Amino acid sequence: MFLDLCRTRFSFSAITMLCVLNVGLLCCVLSAVWAHKPVIIVHGLFDSSADFTNLNKFINQSHPGTNVSVIDLFDRSASLEPLWKQVEGFKEAIYPIMQNAADGVHLICYSQGGLICRGILSTLPNHNVHSFISLSAPQAGQYGDTDYLKYLFPHLVKSNLYRFCYTSVGQRISICNYWNDPHHRDMYLNSSDYLALLNNERQNPNSTGWKQNFLRIKKLVLIGGPDDGVITPWQSSQFGFYDDNETVVEMKSQEMFLRDWFGLKTLYTRGDLEMCSFPGVQHIYWHSNETVYKTCIEKWLT
Repeated sequence: MFLDLCRTRFSFSAITMLCVLNVGLLCCVLSAVWAHKPVIIVHGLFDSSADFTNLNKFINQSHPGTNVSVIDLFDRSASLEPLWKQVEGFKEAIYPIMQNAADGVHLICYSQGGLICRGILSTLPNHNVHSFISLSAPQAGQYGDTDYLKYLFPHLVKSNLYRFCYTSVGQRISICNYWNDPHHRDMYLNSSDYLALLNNERQNPNSTGWKQNFLRIKKLVLIGGPDDGVITPWQSSQFGFYDDNETVVEMKSQEMFLRDWFGLKTLYTRGDLEMCSFPGVQHIYWHSNETVYKTCIEKWLT
């Protein structure tokens, strides 16, 4: 009887230990399945990584344990460097993160950073970006007398900035790389070394490859709003822009969409293009507004 009791206790202990091991293994498996993709954040004009503390906090509150990388490059005045130079720098910093993320990564790119991220996505053939979240970025260009413009060019206004921006010297300054004057369309097309190429508005021998690369993303999220005060027109954050009468033409009526020059219409047809228009948010507060995060960003970071 003593031996039977010992055997019973041994069997119970063995079963208990086996169950504990199996539960632990199951938890590990589920943890791997439920793990969130790394998030990479690219800042905008005159920003630095230190400005994104709140966004980092929001992400880890809603998705605990997420690896968030706010790339610390081209901060403050260095953000005026030409965009292709910034693309190469950010690409070098971001690529190792992508390589270590077998299930892919998410990109949140704010303001000018949204255009930098488009450059990265277009020129990196083996990227693994899942969601590309463009946070109040001038995707169709910029044309407005904002405080930024007055600070950078105190003696110029929007109507004559083309005289500087559409020169070889002007194209060495980031904001001129996406200055889109609707009254001087030919000069924009002939002089823009960045946006016109990304949009495939001017001849580009790499356009087919760039389009294929861009379309590797699984979701494009375009966030902006009417009270932004910097992105002009604000609809540029969602690929709308002025015609030559300064009337806003929405994205789906733009030639770049209709002719699918770089993949925008393809994403829309696939069901992989989302828009989130949010009123009442000034430009500098997009990345620190928790309601914007919960409404427009959180669900795309799974």
